[in-house]
Amino acid sequence: MRKKVDFLVLGSGIAGLSYALKVAEHGSVLVVTKTTAADTATWYAQGGIAAVMYNPDTYEKHIKDTLNAGSYLNNEEIVRITITESTERVKELIEWGTHFDKEESGKYALAREGGHSEKRVLHFQDKTGAEIQRALIEKVKQHPKIELLENHFSIDLITQHHLGKIVRRSHGDVACYGAYVLEPKTGEIKTILAKTTMISTGGAGNVYQTTTNPAIATGDGIAMFYRAKGVVDHMEFIQFHPTSLYNPKEKPSFLITEALRGAGAILRDIKGNEFMQKYDPRASLAPRDIVARAIDNEMKLSGSEHVYLDARHISEHEIMHHFPTIYAKCLSIGINIMKELIPVVPAAHYICGGIKTDIHGRTSINNLYASGEVSSTGLHGANRLASNSLLESIVFSHRASLDAATKIAGTEFCEKIPDWNAEGTVMNEEMILITQSRKELQSIMSNYVGIVRSELRLKRALDRLDILYRETEDLYDRSVITEPLCELRNMINVAYLITKFASQRKESIGLHYLVDYSKK
Repeated sequence: MRKKVDFLVLGSGIAGLSYALKVAEHGSVLVVTKTTAADTATWYAQGGIAAVMYNPDTYEKHIKDTLNAGSYLNNEEIVRITITESTERVKELIEWGTHFDKEESGKYALAREGGHSEKRVLHFQDKTGAEIQRALIEKVKQHPKIELLENHFSIDLITQHHLGKIVRRSHGDVACYGAYVLEPKTGEIKTILAKTTMISTGGAGNVYQTTTNPAIATGDGIAMFYRAKGVVDHMEFIQFHPTSLYNPKEKPSFLITEALRGAGAILRDIKGNEFMQKYDPRASLAPRDIVARAIDNEMKLSGSEHVYLDARHISEHEIMHHFPTIYAKCLSIGINIMKELIPVVPAAHYICGGIKTDIHGRTSINNLYASGEVSSTGLHGANRLASNSLLESIVFSHRASLDAATKIAGTEFCEKIPDWNAEGTVMNEEMILITQSRKELQSIMSNYVGIVRSELRLKRALDRLDILYRETEDLYDRSVITEPLCELRNMINVAYLITKFASQRKESIGLHYLVDYSKK
Protein backbone atom coordinates (compact mmCIF):
# COMPACT_ATOMS: atom_id res chain seq x y z
CA MET A 1 0.00 0.00 0.00
CA ARG A 2 1.17 3.54 -0.78
CA LYS A 3 -0.29 6.56 0.96
CA LYS A 4 0.44 10.29 0.70
CA VAL A 5 -0.10 12.87 3.48
CA ASP A 6 1.06 16.40 4.15
CA PHE A 7 2.04 15.69 7.74
CA LEU A 8 3.19 12.29 9.00
CA VAL A 9 3.37 11.89 12.79
CA LEU A 10 5.13 8.87 14.33
CA GLY A 11 3.89 8.43 17.90
CA SER A 12 0.68 9.31 19.76
CA GLY A 13 1.79 10.79 23.09
CA ILE A 14 1.46 14.43 24.08
CA ALA A 15 4.17 15.49 21.60
CA GLY A 16 2.63 13.75 18.60
CA LEU A 17 -1.03 14.51 19.24
CA SER A 18 -0.60 18.18 20.19
CA TYR A 19 1.46 18.65 17.01
CA ALA A 20 -1.15 16.79 14.93
CA LEU A 21 -3.97 19.01 16.18
CA LYS A 22 -2.11 22.15 15.15
CA VAL A 23 -0.81 21.10 11.71
CA ALA A 24 -4.24 19.64 10.82
CA GLU A 25 -5.34 23.22 10.22
CA HIS A 26 -2.95 23.31 7.24
CA GLY A 27 -3.28 19.88 5.58
CA SER A 28 -3.86 16.14 5.89
CA VAL A 29 -2.37 14.35 8.91
CA LEU A 30 -1.59 10.67 9.54
CA VAL A 31 -0.65 9.57 13.07
CA VAL A 32 1.07 6.17 13.14
CA THR A 33 1.23 4.50 16.53
CA LYS A 34 2.81 1.22 17.57
CA THR A 35 -0.12 -0.17 19.54
CA THR A 36 -3.21 1.80 20.60
CA ALA A 37 -3.27 5.59 20.66
CA ALA A 38 -3.43 5.57 24.47
CA ASP A 39 -0.46 3.24 24.99
CA THR A 40 2.20 5.90 25.49
CA ALA A 41 4.66 7.13 28.11
CA THR A 42 2.41 10.18 28.47
CA TRP A 43 -0.36 7.94 29.77
CA TYR A 44 1.90 6.63 32.55
CA ALA A 45 3.07 10.08 33.69
CA GLN A 46 1.76 10.40 37.24
CA GLY A 47 3.27 13.57 38.67
CA GLY A 48 2.25 16.39 36.39
CA ILE A 49 3.40 19.25 34.21
CA ALA A 50 5.53 22.14 35.48
CA ALA A 51 4.52 25.69 34.60
CA VAL A 52 4.64 29.12 36.19
CA MET A 53 1.06 30.00 37.13
CA TYR A 54 0.94 32.24 40.20
CA ASN A 55 3.05 34.44 42.47
CA PRO A 56 5.44 34.06 44.23
CA ASP A 57 6.69 31.82 41.43
CA THR A 58 8.45 33.46 38.49
CA TYR A 59 9.92 32.42 35.16
CA GLU A 60 13.39 33.25 36.48
CA LYS A 61 12.96 30.86 39.42
CA HIS A 62 11.86 28.04 37.12
CA ILE A 63 14.73 28.80 34.72
CA LYS A 64 17.25 28.71 37.58
CA ASP A 65 15.87 25.41 38.91
CA THR A 66 16.05 23.85 35.42
CA LEU A 67 19.63 24.99 34.85
CA ASN A 68 20.69 23.86 38.31
CA ALA A 69 19.17 20.39 37.86
CA GLY A 70 20.90 20.08 34.47
CA SER A 71 24.31 21.00 35.92
CA TYR A 72 24.31 24.01 33.57
CA LEU A 73 24.91 21.79 30.54
CA ASN A 74 21.50 23.01 29.36
CA ASN A 75 21.13 25.37 26.41
CA GLU A 76 20.01 28.51 28.28
CA GLU A 77 18.21 29.93 25.25
CA ILE A 78 16.11 26.77 25.03
CA VAL A 79 15.44 26.82 28.77
CA ARG A 80 14.19 30.41 28.56
CA ILE A 81 12.00 29.65 25.54
CA THR A 82 10.44 26.63 27.25
CA ILE A 83 9.76 28.24 30.60
CA THR A 84 8.47 31.57 29.29
CA GLU A 85 6.05 29.77 26.95
CA SER A 86 4.91 27.33 29.65
CA THR A 87 1.85 29.23 30.86
CA GLU A 88 0.29 29.68 27.41
CA ARG A 89 0.86 26.08 26.40
CA VAL A 90 -0.70 24.72 29.60
CA LYS A 91 -3.70 27.01 29.13
CA GLU A 92 -4.05 25.47 25.66
CA LEU A 93 -4.19 21.97 27.15
CA ILE A 94 -6.95 23.19 29.44
CA GLU A 95 -8.84 24.67 26.48
CA TRP A 96 -8.59 21.28 24.75
CA GLY A 97 -10.38 19.67 27.69
CA THR A 98 -7.65 18.63 30.14
CA HIS A 99 -8.63 18.79 33.81
CA PHE A 100 -6.18 19.66 36.58
CA ASP A 101 -6.90 19.57 40.32
CA LYS A 102 -8.09 22.82 41.88
CA GLU A 103 -8.23 24.26 45.36
CA GLU A 104 -11.52 25.34 46.94
CA SER A 105 -10.73 28.90 45.85
CA GLY A 106 -10.76 27.83 42.21
CA LYS A 107 -7.01 28.25 41.74
CA TYR A 108 -5.06 25.28 40.40
CA ALA A 109 -3.60 23.11 43.13
CA LEU A 110 0.15 23.11 42.51
CA ALA A 111 2.56 20.49 43.84
CA ARG A 112 6.27 20.77 44.53
CA GLU A 113 8.70 18.11 43.36
CA GLY A 114 12.43 17.47 43.74
CA GLY A 115 14.65 20.30 42.49
CA HIS A 116 11.81 22.85 42.36
CA SER A 117 12.05 25.96 44.56
CA GLU A 118 8.31 26.63 44.34
CA LYS A 119 5.03 24.77 43.97
CA ARG A 120 4.46 24.79 40.20
CA VAL A 121 3.40 21.30 39.13
CA LEU A 122 -0.16 21.02 37.81
CA HIS A 123 -1.65 17.57 38.31
CA PHE A 124 -4.79 15.49 38.13
CA GLN A 125 -4.60 13.26 41.22
CA ASP A 126 -1.71 10.88 40.47
CA LYS A 127 -2.71 10.16 36.88
CA THR A 128 -2.00 13.46 35.15
CA GLY A 129 -0.61 11.92 31.98
CA ALA A 130 -3.67 9.72 31.50
CA GLU A 131 -5.92 12.77 31.80
CA ILE A 132 -3.89 14.72 29.22
CA GLN A 133 -3.86 11.71 26.90
CA ARG A 134 -7.64 11.30 27.24
CA ALA A 135 -8.31 14.89 26.29
CA LEU A 136 -5.94 14.84 23.31
CA ILE A 137 -7.28 11.57 21.91
CA GLU A 138 -10.86 12.83 22.11
CA LYS A 139 -9.86 16.01 20.30
CA VAL A 140 -7.87 14.17 17.62
CA LYS A 141 -10.66 11.68 16.91
CA GLN A 142 -13.06 14.56 16.32
CA HIS A 143 -10.81 16.22 13.74
CA PRO A 144 -11.76 15.43 10.11
CA LYS A 145 -8.22 15.90 8.76
CA ILE A 146 -6.47 13.55 11.21
CA GLU A 147 -6.27 9.81 10.58
CA LEU A 148 -5.07 7.44 13.31
CA LEU A 149 -3.23 4.33 12.16
CA GLU A 150 -3.00 2.15 15.25
CA ASN A 151 -1.07 -1.12 15.68
CA HIS A 152 1.50 -0.23 13.01
CA PHE A 153 5.26 -0.27 13.50
CA SER A 154 7.56 2.29 11.85
CA ILE A 155 10.53 0.38 10.40
CA ASP A 156 12.64 3.11 8.81
CA LEU A 157 12.54 6.71 7.65
CA ILE A 158 12.54 7.14 3.88
CA THR A 159 15.45 9.27 2.63
CA GLN A 160 17.33 9.58 -0.66
CA HIS A 161 19.37 6.56 0.48
CA HIS A 162 16.40 4.50 -0.67
CA LEU A 163 16.60 5.97 -4.17
CA GLY A 164 19.93 4.38 -5.10
CA LYS A 165 21.38 6.17 -8.12
CA ILE A 166 18.22 8.12 -8.91
CA VAL A 167 19.09 11.07 -6.66
CA ARG A 168 22.48 12.13 -5.34
CA ARG A 169 22.98 14.97 -2.91
CA SER A 170 26.01 16.53 -1.27
CA HIS A 171 27.29 14.91 1.92
CA GLY A 172 25.11 15.72 4.90
CA ASP A 173 22.23 17.06 2.81
CA VAL A 174 19.73 14.36 3.79
CA ALA A 175 15.98 14.77 3.33
CA CYS A 176 13.07 12.74 4.71
CA TYR A 177 10.23 11.69 2.39
CA GLY A 178 8.15 9.67 4.87
CA ALA A 179 8.47 6.21 6.41
CA TYR A 180 8.11 2.49 5.78
CA VAL A 181 5.49 1.12 8.16
CA LEU A 182 4.79 -2.51 9.09
CA GLU A 183 1.36 -3.89 9.91
CA PRO A 184 2.42 -6.82 12.14
CA LYS A 185 -0.95 -8.57 11.89
CA THR A 186 -0.66 -9.06 8.11
CA GLY A 187 3.09 -8.61 7.56
CA GLU A 188 2.41 -5.89 4.96
CA ILE A 189 4.98 -3.11 4.76
CA LYS A 190 3.36 0.15 3.69
CA THR A 191 5.03 3.11 2.00
CA ILE A 192 3.89 6.38 3.57
CA LEU A 193 5.01 9.43 1.60
CA ALA A 194 4.91 12.75 3.44
CA LYS A 195 5.89 16.34 2.81
CA THR A 196 6.98 16.63 6.46
CA THR A 197 7.50 14.04 9.19
CA MET A 198 7.43 14.38 12.97
CA ILE A 199 9.19 11.79 15.15
CA SER A 200 7.54 11.66 18.58
CA THR A 201 8.07 8.00 19.42
CA GLY A 202 9.14 8.44 23.04
CA GLY A 203 12.02 6.92 24.95
CA ALA A 204 14.14 3.81 25.23
CA GLY A 205 13.79 2.55 28.82
CA ASN A 206 13.51 -1.08 27.77
CA VAL A 207 17.21 -1.27 26.94
CA TYR A 208 17.46 -1.77 30.73
CA GLN A 209 16.17 -4.67 32.82
CA THR A 210 14.08 -2.46 35.11
CA THR A 211 12.15 0.50 33.71
CA THR A 212 9.02 2.52 34.35
CA ASN A 213 8.54 2.88 30.59
CA PRO A 214 5.79 0.97 28.76
CA ALA A 215 6.84 -2.03 26.66
CA ILE A 216 6.70 0.07 23.48
CA ALA A 217 9.65 2.25 24.60
CA THR A 218 12.43 0.56 22.61
CA GLY A 219 14.16 3.61 21.13
CA ASP A 220 12.64 3.19 17.67
CA GLY A 221 12.67 6.86 16.68
CA ILE A 222 16.26 7.53 17.73
CA ALA A 223 17.46 4.35 16.00
CA MET A 224 15.63 5.12 12.73
CA PHE A 225 17.02 8.64 12.76
CA TYR A 226 20.59 7.49 13.49
CA ARG A 227 20.46 4.95 10.65
CA ALA A 228 19.35 7.81 8.37
CA LYS A 229 22.61 9.63 9.27
CA GLY A 230 20.97 12.19 11.56
CA VAL A 231 22.73 13.96 14.43
CA VAL A 232 22.03 12.80 18.00
CA ASP A 233 23.25 14.38 21.23
CA HIS A 234 23.61 13.88 25.02
CA MET A 235 22.81 10.17 24.81
CA GLU A 236 24.82 9.38 27.95
CA PHE A 237 22.31 11.07 30.25
CA ILE A 238 19.80 8.41 31.31
CA GLN A 239 17.56 9.37 34.21
CA PHE A 240 16.72 6.62 36.65
CA HIS A 241 13.59 7.39 38.64
CA PRO A 242 14.59 6.85 42.27
CA THR A 243 11.32 5.31 43.40
CA SER A 244 9.67 2.57 41.40
CA LEU A 245 7.68 -0.01 43.34
CA TYR A 246 9.84 -3.03 44.16
CA ASN A 247 7.85 -5.87 42.65
CA PRO A 248 10.27 -8.02 40.56
CA LYS A 249 7.56 -9.99 38.76
CA GLU A 250 5.99 -6.89 37.23
CA LYS A 251 7.03 -5.11 34.02
CA PRO A 252 7.06 -2.21 33.51
CA SER A 253 7.89 -1.18 37.05
CA PHE A 254 5.12 0.78 38.72
CA LEU A 255 6.17 4.37 39.31
CA ILE A 256 5.83 5.96 42.74
CA THR A 257 5.59 9.60 41.77
CA GLU A 258 8.03 12.16 43.14
CA ALA A 259 4.98 14.16 44.22
CA LEU A 260 4.58 11.72 47.11
CA ARG A 261 7.96 12.90 48.43
CA GLY A 262 6.80 16.44 47.68
CA ALA A 263 3.87 15.75 50.01
CA GLY A 264 6.28 14.66 52.75
CA ALA A 265 7.20 10.99 52.17
CA ILE A 266 10.67 10.10 53.48
CA LEU A 267 13.23 7.65 52.14
CA ARG A 268 14.51 5.09 54.65
CA ASP A 269 17.12 2.33 54.44
CA ILE A 270 16.40 -1.37 54.86
CA LYS A 271 16.57 -0.93 58.67
CA GLY A 272 14.10 1.94 58.60
CA ASN A 273 16.60 4.77 59.10
CA GLU A 274 16.35 8.04 57.18
CA PHE A 275 19.46 8.46 55.00
CA MET A 276 19.09 11.20 52.38
CA GLN A 277 20.40 13.92 54.71
CA LYS A 278 23.85 12.24 54.37
CA TYR A 279 23.89 12.97 50.65
CA ASP A 280 22.17 16.34 50.15
CA PRO A 281 20.72 19.12 52.36
CA ARG A 282 17.46 18.86 50.38
CA ALA A 283 17.15 15.28 51.66
CA SER A 284 14.32 13.34 49.97
CA LEU A 285 13.55 16.31 47.70
CA ALA A 286 16.99 16.46 46.10
CA PRO A 287 17.15 16.15 42.26
CA ARG A 288 16.62 12.67 40.86
CA ASP A 289 20.25 11.92 39.94
CA ILE A 290 21.38 12.54 43.53
CA VAL A 291 18.53 10.52 45.04
CA ALA A 292 19.00 7.59 42.63
CA ARG A 293 22.74 7.38 43.35
CA ALA A 294 22.10 7.61 47.09
CA ILE A 295 19.61 4.73 46.96
CA ASP A 296 22.01 2.72 44.78
CA ASN A 297 24.77 3.28 47.32
CA GLU A 298 22.57 2.37 50.30
CA MET A 299 21.53 -0.86 48.57
CA LYS A 300 25.17 -1.77 47.91
CA LEU A 301 26.18 -0.98 51.50
CA SER A 302 23.42 -3.17 52.96
CA GLY A 303 23.21 -5.80 50.22
CA SER A 304 19.47 -5.17 50.02
CA GLU A 305 17.42 -5.24 46.84
CA HIS A 306 15.44 -2.11 47.73
CA VAL A 307 14.99 0.72 50.22
CA TYR A 308 11.76 2.10 51.66
CA LEU A 309 9.56 5.14 51.15
CA ASP A 310 7.64 6.15 54.27
CA ALA A 311 4.28 7.85 53.68
CA ARG A 312 2.66 6.76 56.96
CA HIS A 313 2.61 10.27 58.44
CA ILE A 314 0.76 11.78 55.43
CA SER A 315 -2.94 12.30 56.14
CA GLU A 316 -5.54 9.85 54.86
CA HIS A 317 -7.27 12.72 53.06
CA GLU A 318 -4.06 13.65 51.22
CA ILE A 319 -3.39 10.04 50.22
CA MET A 320 -6.91 9.32 48.99
CA HIS A 321 -7.36 12.68 47.27
CA HIS A 322 -3.99 13.05 45.55
CA PHE A 323 -2.54 9.52 45.37
CA PRO A 324 -5.46 7.08 44.95
CA THR A 325 -3.76 5.09 42.16
CA ILE A 326 -0.61 4.50 44.22
CA TYR A 327 -2.69 3.56 47.27
CA ALA A 328 -4.75 1.05 45.26
CA LYS A 329 -1.72 -0.41 43.48
CA CYS A 330 0.22 -1.00 46.69
CA LEU A 331 -2.86 -2.43 48.38
CA SER A 332 -3.22 -4.89 45.49
CA ILE A 333 0.12 -6.46 46.46
CA GLY A 334 -0.61 -6.39 50.18
CA ILE A 335 0.88 -3.03 51.23
CA ASN A 336 -1.24 -0.42 53.02
CA ILE A 337 0.85 2.72 52.54
CA MET A 338 -0.95 4.46 55.42
CA LYS A 339 0.42 1.85 57.82
CA GLU A 340 3.38 0.20 56.07
CA LEU A 341 6.60 1.21 54.33
CA ILE A 342 6.71 1.07 50.52
CA PRO A 343 9.65 -0.93 49.05
CA VAL A 344 11.20 1.08 46.22
CA VAL A 345 14.10 0.74 43.79
CA PRO A 346 15.50 3.00 41.01
CA ALA A 347 14.37 2.20 37.46
CA ALA A 348 15.33 3.54 34.03
CA HIS A 349 12.86 6.33 33.44
CA TYR A 350 13.86 9.00 30.92
CA ILE A 351 16.52 9.68 28.30
CA CYS A 352 17.62 13.32 28.40
CA GLY A 353 19.40 13.14 25.05
CA GLY A 354 18.22 11.97 21.65
CA ILE A 355 17.62 13.53 18.25
CA LYS A 356 19.24 16.95 18.22
CA THR A 357 16.79 19.73 17.38
CA ASP A 358 16.82 23.52 17.08
CA ILE A 359 14.42 26.11 18.50
CA HIS A 360 11.78 25.08 15.95
CA GLY A 361 12.03 21.34 16.55
CA ARG A 362 13.91 20.88 13.27
CA THR A 363 16.47 18.07 13.01
CA SER A 364 19.61 17.77 10.86
CA ILE A 365 17.49 15.98 8.23
CA ASN A 366 15.40 18.22 5.98
CA ASN A 367 11.60 18.16 6.43
CA LEU A 368 11.98 16.11 9.61
CA TYR A 369 11.05 17.26 13.11
CA ALA A 370 11.33 15.66 16.54
CA SER A 371 9.55 16.40 19.81
CA GLY A 372 9.19 14.83 23.24
CA GLU A 373 11.49 12.34 24.90
CA VAL A 374 12.91 11.23 21.55
CA SER A 375 14.46 14.68 21.09
CA SER A 376 17.43 16.51 22.54
CA THR A 377 16.36 20.15 22.61
CA GLY A 378 18.96 21.26 25.13
CA LEU A 379 16.36 21.87 27.86
CA HIS A 380 17.47 19.16 30.28
CA GLY A 381 21.25 19.34 30.16
CA ALA A 382 22.78 16.61 32.30
CA ASN A 383 19.58 15.87 34.21
CA ARG A 384 15.87 16.57 33.68
CA LEU A 385 14.05 18.60 36.31
CA ALA A 386 10.92 16.76 37.44
CA SER A 387 7.76 17.42 35.38
CA ASN A 388 9.59 19.42 32.69
CA SER A 389 9.14 16.67 30.09
CA LEU A 390 5.43 17.10 29.31
CA LEU A 391 6.08 20.83 29.17
CA GLU A 392 8.95 20.40 26.71
CA SER A 393 6.72 18.29 24.47
CA ILE A 394 3.93 20.82 24.11
CA VAL A 395 6.29 23.77 23.69
CA PHE A 396 8.36 22.25 20.90
CA SER A 397 5.46 20.52 19.17
CA HIS A 398 3.85 23.95 19.01
CA ARG A 399 7.00 25.56 17.62
CA ALA A 400 7.52 22.71 15.14
CA SER A 401 3.91 23.00 13.95
CA LEU A 402 4.39 26.68 13.09
CA ASP A 403 7.52 25.89 11.07
CA ALA A 404 6.11 22.78 9.35
CA ALA A 405 3.01 24.68 8.26
CA THR A 406 5.20 27.00 6.18
CA LYS A 407 6.86 24.08 4.37
CA ILE A 408 3.81 22.43 2.81
CA ALA A 409 3.18 24.76 -0.11
CA GLY A 410 6.76 24.54 -1.38
CA THR A 411 7.32 20.79 -0.83
CA GLU A 412 6.49 18.01 -3.27
CA PHE A 413 6.04 14.29 -2.68
CA CYS A 414 8.96 12.15 -3.85
CA GLU A 415 7.11 9.85 -6.25
CA LYS A 416 10.23 7.84 -7.18
CA ILE A 417 10.47 6.18 -3.78
CA PRO A 418 10.39 2.38 -4.25
CA ASP A 419 8.20 0.11 -2.17
CA TRP A 420 9.88 -2.12 0.42
CA ASN A 421 11.83 -4.97 -1.15
CA ALA A 422 11.61 -8.23 0.85
CA GLU A 423 13.04 -10.41 -1.93
CA GLY A 424 15.31 -13.21 -0.74
CA THR A 425 14.20 -13.09 2.92
CA VAL A 426 12.76 -16.06 4.78
CA MET A 427 10.62 -16.44 7.89
CA ASN A 428 12.86 -16.81 10.92
CA GLU A 429 11.60 -19.67 13.07
CA GLU A 430 14.15 -19.20 15.87
CA MET A 431 12.45 -16.61 18.07
CA ILE A 432 14.79 -17.73 20.86
CA LEU A 433 17.63 -15.87 19.12
CA ILE A 434 15.73 -12.60 19.44
CA THR A 435 14.51 -13.09 23.01
CA GLN A 436 17.91 -14.24 24.26
CA SER A 437 19.73 -11.34 22.58
CA ARG A 438 17.24 -8.92 24.13
CA LYS A 439 17.86 -10.32 27.61
CA GLU A 440 21.61 -10.16 27.05
CA LEU A 441 21.37 -6.55 25.90
CA GLN A 442 19.37 -5.54 28.97
CA SER A 443 21.84 -7.28 31.26
CA ILE A 444 24.81 -5.52 29.63
CA MET A 445 23.19 -2.09 29.97
CA SER A 446 21.95 -2.59 33.54
CA ASN A 447 25.23 -3.93 34.85
CA TYR A 448 27.72 -1.81 32.89
CA VAL A 449 25.94 1.39 31.79
CA GLY A 450 23.57 2.07 34.68
CA ILE A 451 23.44 4.57 37.53
CA VAL A 452 27.17 4.21 38.28
CA ARG A 453 29.71 3.56 35.50
CA SER A 454 33.43 2.95 35.03
CA GLU A 455 35.69 3.07 31.99
CA LEU A 456 36.23 -0.70 32.22
CA ARG A 457 32.50 -1.43 32.39
CA LEU A 458 31.84 0.85 29.42
CA LYS A 459 34.55 -0.84 27.34
CA ARG A 460 33.13 -4.28 28.13
CA ALA A 461 29.67 -3.05 27.17
CA LEU A 462 30.90 -1.76 23.79
CA ASP A 463 32.70 -5.04 23.07
CA ARG A 464 29.63 -7.13 23.83
CA LEU A 465 27.25 -4.79 22.02
CA ASP A 466 29.39 -5.07 18.91
CA ILE A 467 28.87 -8.84 18.87
CA LEU A 468 25.11 -8.45 19.38
CA TYR A 469 24.98 -5.85 16.61
CA ARG A 470 26.70 -8.07 14.04
CA GLU A 471 24.58 -11.11 14.93
CA THR A 472 21.33 -9.12 14.75
CA GLU A 473 22.16 -7.34 11.47
CA ASP A 474 22.93 -10.71 9.89
CA LEU A 475 19.58 -12.04 11.11
CA TYR A 476 17.77 -8.90 9.91
CA ASP A 477 19.28 -9.05 6.40
CA ARG A 478 18.00 -12.56 5.74
CA SER A 479 14.73 -12.63 7.70
CA VAL A 480 11.19 -11.54 6.97
CA ILE A 481 10.62 -8.31 8.89
CA THR A 482 8.88 -8.72 12.26
CA GLU A 483 8.25 -6.27 15.07
CA PRO A 484 10.36 -8.15 17.70
CA LEU A 485 13.33 -8.27 15.33
CA CYS A 486 13.03 -4.55 14.52
CA GLU A 487 12.73 -3.67 18.19
CA LEU A 488 15.87 -5.65 19.03
CA ARG A 489 17.74 -3.93 16.24
CA ASN A 490 16.62 -0.52 17.47
CA MET A 491 17.48 -1.28 21.08
CA ILE A 492 21.00 -2.33 20.11
CA ASN A 493 21.46 0.87 18.09
CA VAL A 494 20.35 3.02 21.02
CA ALA A 495 22.33 1.03 23.60
CA TYR A 496 25.44 1.53 21.49
CA LEU A 497 24.83 5.30 21.33
CA ILE A 498 24.28 5.56 25.11
CA THR A 499 27.46 3.62 25.79
CA LYS A 500 29.53 5.42 23.15
CA PHE A 501 28.54 8.86 24.44
CA ALA A 502 29.17 7.70 28.03
CA SER A 503 32.65 6.44 27.16
CA GLN A 504 33.51 9.79 25.57
CA ARG A 505 32.56 11.88 28.62
CA LYS A 506 35.47 11.69 31.07
CA GLU A 507 33.80 13.44 33.99
CA SER A 508 31.03 12.85 36.48
CA ILE A 509 28.21 15.29 35.86
CA GLY A 510 24.48 15.03 36.31
CA LEU A 511 23.19 11.58 35.41
CA HIS A 512 26.58 10.40 34.15
CA TYR A 513 28.52 9.21 37.19
CA LEU A 514 31.95 7.81 36.37
CA VAL A 515 33.69 5.99 39.21
CA ASP A 516 37.15 6.62 37.70
CA TYR A 517 36.60 10.38 37.65
CA SER A 518 34.99 10.50 41.08
CA LYS A 519 38.03 8.90 42.73
CA LYS A 520 40.42 11.59 41.43
